[in-house]
Formats: sequence, C-alpha cells, structure tokens
Amino acid sequence: MPSLVNVTEEIVFGLIKFLLHGLEYQTFCHCESCELEIAAHALNHLPPYYVTTSANREDAFNQLKTSENIQQINKQIILSIYKMGKHPNHTD
Repeated sequence: MPSLVNVTEEIVFGLIKFLLHGLEYQTFCHCESCELEIAAHALNHLPPYYVTTSANREDAFNQLKTSENIQQINKQIILSIYKMGKHPNHTD
C-alpha cells in the first residue's frame, strides 16, 4: 500500500537529533516537545519533497543529500534551535 512521505521531514528530524546531541547545543532543551517545535519551525521554512514509494524515497533522499541542500537545511535547523531556545513552548 503506497504512503505519502515528506523526505525533507525525514532529513530534518535526523539532523535535529544529530545536532542537539552535539557539544554546541548541550544547553538547549532536548525534550520531545522542543524537538517537534524545532522541526515544525524549520520545515515551515523549507520546501517539502513528497514521494509515495520507497524507490522514489531513495531517489529523493539521494537528490536532497547534496552538500548544498544539507547546508541549507542545517542553517534553517540552527536558526530554529536558537529561536525555540529563546522562546520555548513550555516552562519546565
């Protein structure tokens, strides 16, 4: 059964997990709520790339994983991390 997948979303979630566990972002909240807010903010500023088959997913993933695209995605995620760090949606 086909499913609808946003490959940009998959890449963003993977990079958020990677970045938040790096030394530079240890002081930022790592809760699920903040990770989702970071992802939502970043994805709202990046173009989606939807596919419906696993073969198309692999092709899209390979297309999107260029150094230029990853640099743009990382830049948006980093901006989102700082924005959410300044204005988290919880008071914990």
